[in-house]
Amino acid sequence: MLKALVRHVRRYPWASNVTVYGCLFAGGDLVHQLLSRRDNMDWTHTRNVAVVGFGFHGNFSFFWMRFLERRFPGNSARMVVRKLLLDQSIAGPLATSVFYTGVSFLEGKEDVFEDWRKKFLNTYRTGLMYWPFMQFLNFAFVPLFVRTTFTGCCAFVWAIFLCFSQQSGDGTAGAALKWMFSNKQDESEATKEKVETEVKVPALKEGTAASKSTQN
Repeated sequence: MLKALVRHVRRYPWASNVTVYGCLFAGGDLVHQLLSRRDNMDWTHTRNVAVVGFGFHGNFSFFWMRFLERRFPGNSARMVVRKLLLDQSIAGPLATSVFYTGVSFLEGKEDVFEDWRKKFLNTYRTGLMYWPFMQFLNFAFVPLFVRTTFTGCCAFVWAIFLCFSQQSGDGTAGAALKWMFSNKQDESEATKEKVETEVKVPALKEGTAASKSTQN
């Protein structure tokens, strides 16, 4: 099975890598909505994220990885560092900018640069705490023909953060962590209330039954 998958990726590298990347990127929005415990899923937003993921991020990553490898071939320390610096100084800011402006455009906002102006710098700083480590592993150990797929796996987690930041966050890691832990706390409190209710109901029934028996 794995060998067949590898053969398929080698035979159709562009289609395979971009498809996996786009699906994972869109999946990040779905997970964000599930973690937000919304009553109704916003499929339109997921579609917009998928369009940006398939239309730009997946394709850009595919050709960017190949450009870097042709320009700086191999996985020696010098080549990895060069690729890493270029990736974080060019690809990172560009990908973040396209996400904010692209989703805003697809949502029909009058000012498509509003989210970008407010959140880009914070988002880029947060990305520097995540992407350099992921891309170091990518450039140092992952074969070229699946680097976009690996980037897509990392982008799945990143897309959850981006979707949160775009809808209700400010691009900082602190806001995202506060959101995640508040959700867990709310869920814990809801579970506790449910258990207490389940305990109180039988007790109430027993008390009512005992009262009726005494009256009789």
